[in-house]
Amino acid sequence: MWKKERMKKAYKVLVINPGATSTKIALYEDEKVLLSDNIRHATEDLSAYKEVIEQLPYRLQLILDRLSKGKIAMSSIDAVVGRGGLLKPLQGGTYRVNAKMLQDLKQALRGEHASNLGALLAYHMALPLKKEAYIVDPVSVDELNPLARLSGWPELPRTSLSHVLNSKAVARKVAAAKGKKYEEMQLIVVHLGTGISVSAHQKGQIIDVNNAMEEGPFSIDRTGTLPARALVQLCYSGKYEEKDLLAKMSRSAGLFAYLGTKDLQEVERRIIDGDEEAELVFKSMLYQTAKEIGAMATVLSGQVEAIVFTGGMAHSDLVIQTLRERVSFIAPTVVYAGEMEMEALAFGALRVLRGEEEALVY
Repeated sequence: MWKKERMKKAYKVLVINPGATSTKIALYEDEKVLLSDNIRHATEDLSAYKEVIEQLPYRLQLILDRLSKGKIAMSSIDAVVGRGGLLKPLQGGTYRVNAKMLQDLKQALRGEHASNLGALLAYHMALPLKKEAYIVDPVSVDELNPLARLSGWPELPRTSLSHVLNSKAVARKVAAAKGKKYEEMQLIVVHLGTGISVSAHQKGQIIDVNNAMEEGPFSIDRTGTLPARALVQLCYSGKYEEKDLLAKMSRSAGLFAYLGTKDLQEVERRIIDGDEEAELVFKSMLYQTAKEIGAMATVLSGQVEAIVFTGGMAHSDLVIQTLRERVSFIAPTVVYAGEMEMEALAFGALRVLRGEEEALVY
């Protein structure tokens, strides 16, 4: 047994997570972080590119420069994994980057987003090393129960776009802490980020979730679900162009529209200072979040083993306390504040390298 443990190969995985204004990179040796950096991108640098895909050579060179500065032996890397982008609906898991995936991301068929660069950056880093490139649990993972897909209008089916990567990562942690596999659990995971997604996890699949771009509770700067008739009337009022309205719904609505700030700590300071409007908006956001948690409990027929809070807002004691007061009767609550995307990407690739999972085909 001792010899087997000693002979077990240690895998090195390079992780690349492109965001709107930065590119996070990390080098893992098994579960240990050897290098971690967040490469910031100046607004003036990014403004030189009309489309996200045009940023590829720019970001790639910055990654190479950072690895060179860190004196990383590229030949030692066993795989490269990138954040998944806006791809076609697919099952959760680790996918090997292939030509079809790269083509779809270049064409941005489901929209422009910095995450679309993840697979491309991973591929171009892995190619000269003659290693595989992967993505893990992209935002387009769609495992919805057929019952959840109908919206009430055949032309407008519900689709799944959510914080899948982080949600599944924390769900796996909860399962491990209970001595179980993720595929054995029934959980509700609440991602409290710039957008809020509440997902029902049943035996390794997200069988229902609010699309955080257009459904569920309003959040820091997104609308959540809107009154449909009033929204249609607003669309035809002549007040907004389509692109302006869509931008407003996803970047300048929610808490920001009411209070003029996206800083949750500032909102909490206002509440402490007696600002009644700030308290009302704050509590309403969490009231709607609690309603969504309750809805997901019915999806799981009340058989919920834990409610898991994650994302940036989960750092706030006031946020967690307020939610717990409304939902703790459903199931025990667990907090994994922040996001674990880099770890989730690395561990997804490691499971494939170790033969614990099969890489999926896009």
